[in-house]
Amino acid sequence: MEVANQQRALCAKYGVAFEPSPEHSTLGISKSFDATQNPINGLRHPPQGNTCGWYIWSGRELSQADDFFVPLHVHHLPEVCEAVLKFIGLPPGWRFLLAPGKEDVWFDLALLDV
Repeated sequence: MEVANQQRALCAKYGVAFEPSPEHSTLGISKSFDATQNPINGLRHPPQGNTCGWYIWSGRELSQADDFFVPLHVHHLPEVCEAVLKFIGLPPGWRFLLAPGKEDVWFDLALLDV
C-alpha cells in the first residue's frame, strides 16, 4: 500500500483529518536517533515556516536540551525509519509510540499550545 494511503487509513481509523507532511518540509529528529532503540516516539506541533511540526526520537527520554533535535527533510525519513511514515499524516496534536508488539496513538491538546 502506498504511504499516503497508509497515512489516510490511519487518520480514518482515529476519525481525524489527513494532514500530510510535505516531502520538502523538515521535521525534528533526535541527534542520537536509532531505529533499533525502543520505544520510537513522535509528536506533532502545528507547522511553522518550512517545518511540518513533527518531532521524533528513540528511547524513553525526551531531553529538554536545545540541541536534542536536528532538522531532517521529510523525504529522507524512509532512509532513517520507515516504520514512522504511516504516522506523519496525523494532524497537529497527535502523538505515537512504537515498540515491539505495541503501537499507541493518541491526541494531546497541550501540543497545540506552543
